[in-house]
Amino acid sequence: MTPYGCLVERVGKLFRSIATGKWRKIITPIAAIAVLSAILFFPRGQAGSQPTVASGQSPIIDVIQEQLQEEEQPIESIEMAPVTIMVDVQGAVKYPGVYSLNEGDRLIDAIHAAGGYLADADSRMLNHAMKLPDEFFIYVPREGEEVDFSSPSESFPLQGGGVQDDGKVNINTADVQELMTIPGIGPSKAAAILQYREEHGPFNSPDAILEVSGIGQKTFEKLESFITAK
Repeated sequence: MTPYGCLVERVGKLFRSIATGKWRKIITPIAAIAVLSAILFFPRGQAGSQPTVASGQSPIIDVIQEQLQEEEQPIESIEMAPVTIMVDVQGAVKYPGVYSLNEGDRLIDAIHAAGGYLADADSRMLNHAMKLPDEFFIYVPREGEEVDFSSPSESFPLQGGGVQDDGKVNINTADVQELMTIPGIGPSKAAAILQYREEHGPFNSPDAILEVSGIGQKTFEKLESFITAK
């Protein structure tokens, strides 16, 4: 018999022995060890394992971290649109007229909007740093021009002139800044006082300020001892 035939005969005897149960006691422990080794030493990340991403961790964890990062991002501040005011600029400026400015702008901003001063403008008495209220009237005199500062038809943002020696504010000559030193008088009410003077003339008495829109009896009681009308 050839060597190949002997090998085939031996393999046949081996399978017959397994089939008859002779080798079952040997094969069973070997199979168990093989299965245990596959569980312990089989490399992770193969088919059937939990899916991973490039970061090496679970996609669920990545999603949670992204949500936390979004919640931690600061909320952007909301920019409020500037409040518009209207100012009338007349006198010795290049382009007299009514101009739209922003709340908080200064008198010098109104002068620039009107093209600046003329060569013969007299701006020494103007308070360029004054904040402008809505509906304010600015008159720039010329050099040598005589101006009645108490005239209701000419409102001047002057530096001083409305505060008396006794500390009271003369509501007939005070400018916006001086009027706002009176308790209860803010920019809007100060502008209303100036507008009343322009339309109706000077106040005959301190209590005549009650005729100004926005000033009631309670407000008057707070400011009565701080004002005069001369």
